[in-house]
Amino acid sequence: MSRAVAAAGWEPVPFHVTAMEATGAPPPHPRPDGVIVLSPAAARLGRIPQSVPCLAQGAATARALEGRQVLTSAIPHAEGLVQLLKDRFPAGGTFLLARAGRSREHLEEALRGSAWTLLPWITHREVPLDPLPDLPALDAVLALSPLQAEVLGPLSGDRLRLAWGERTDRAFAQVGYPSHGWCQPQLSALQQLLSSRG
Repeated sequence: MSRAVAAAGWEPVPFHVTAMEATGAPPPHPRPDGVIVLSPAAARLGRIPQSVPCLAQGAATARALEGRQVLTSAIPHAEGLVQLLKDRFPAGGTFLLARAGRSREHLEEALRGSAWTLLPWITHREVPLDPLPDLPALDAVLALSPLQAEVLGPLSGDRLRLAWGERTDRAFAQVGYPSHGWCQPQLSALQQLLSSRG
């Protein structure tokens, strides 16, 4: 992401206002047919059984599942995982869905009432840092999640507020600090957004 920001003519400044925290929740089924893993954080923080096949959303998630049997979606989005699930498990089955507490629930909706039973497994949650760090000298803030937008909005002052995804854009508005622009959660879209604001 830093490379994409720099390629758009901006200087990336890492600044964290949230962190991922494991829930410690046990798997909701003792012998699932597989575990769908939506993020590297879910792979790192979930207590994912070693012997169960994992379906990973994207290469970064697959790398975080090193040492396990991993199937990776050709398209690194929830929609691609639906197709992978149907291709590799055509008869259906019961699958754990390892995800954060505020995921968008696309998979649950897409497969509701089908032969593929998904059991949501909240492996981690995003929490605000406490205390919050002081905001450095910046021209803009980029929130990567709704919670980051909720925290960054009041801190942002007169800086540009940019959002990674529509839900994050809505979160800025909900706390009274509307964003100045948002992009689809893709690096190419982020570059385009930043270039238009440069």
